[in-house]
Amino acid sequence: MEHYTSRSPVLFMIFRRPDLTARVFEQIRNVQPKKLYIAADGPRPEKEGEQQLCNETRNIIKQVDWDCEVKTLFREKNLGCKMAISSAIDWFFDHEEEGIILEDDCLPNQSFFRFCDAMLEKYRHDTRIRHISGCNLQHGKTWGTATYYYSNLTHAWGWASWRRVWKDYDRELALYNGADVSKQLPKIFTDPLVIESWHRIFEETKAGKINTWDYQLTLINFFQHGLSIIPNINMISNIGFGANSTHTSQEDSVYANIPRKELGEITHPLFVLPEKDADFATLNYDFQVEVTRAAMEAQRLAQYRESRRLKNRIKRLFKTS
Repeated sequence: MEHYTSRSPVLFMIFRRPDLTARVFEQIRNVQPKKLYIAADGPRPEKEGEQQLCNETRNIIKQVDWDCEVKTLFREKNLGCKMAISSAIDWFFDHEEEGIILEDDCLPNQSFFRFCDAMLEKYRHDTRIRHISGCNLQHGKTWGTATYYYSNLTHAWGWASWRRVWKDYDRELALYNGADVSKQLPKIFTDPLVIESWHRIFEETKAGKINTWDYQLTLINFFQHGLSIIPNINMISNIGFGANSTHTSQEDSVYANIPRKELGEITHPLFVLPEKDADFATLNYDFQVEVTRAAMEAQRLAQYRESRRLKNRIKRLFKTS
């Protein structure tokens, strides 16, 4: 494969996993971006040995051996996932109009950078498009004949976007309330269980019960009627599943270590419309929609049968009286 040099600035967010960080950094080094932003959350004092791991991880900056402007945001105190990541992206877009964003467990291939560069340029001024994903969670299923399809979902395992989008980010979802959101979600999704799941996620995220930053981005993209770009092949492998991960602890997850494929010539869809069936396939797995529906139907059937048995017993009693 011909060597590719990334045209876009890159934000690399790291913490305490030097082994994973080194693998992702090597892929960044391969494409040699001219601007590299490195943000690191601080160690938790109650975690023995974490200071050392953070220091080892931050030493990655010493491996930048190409012509590159490097900026760092190294936190002394631990901010946690929600604040550390969202504030790092704030910092990145304070300096850049657009760019590529990677976390320490999102292993890209070379095609990812080429794809992001092309999409950032093509859709720079198209406000319908708000997010570019590098990962594909369809497990081999393709949608349409183009290189990518449009989606209402926002996958954040290796992505790219613009300042024009991030300016709408609302970390606390302060502008929105549950009653209004419940009225708007049916305009995006039709399945009642999907709508109920997203409403619950909204409520728990707004209440601070979920320590994350990305649900907010997804929800705001919903509310802005925005589309995401999802490639028809996977270019990001999440290598962070396991006990040391904050949100991806299941090592046997179907999303763990999905193989990456290289991209050929980029072709574009003719119609700018979301692939609703593709989105449902993802949400059906994530929210266990069909499993829940089957359980509800089984419960309803059991209740109906019990009701019929009760009515029949009552009828027999009247007949014998």
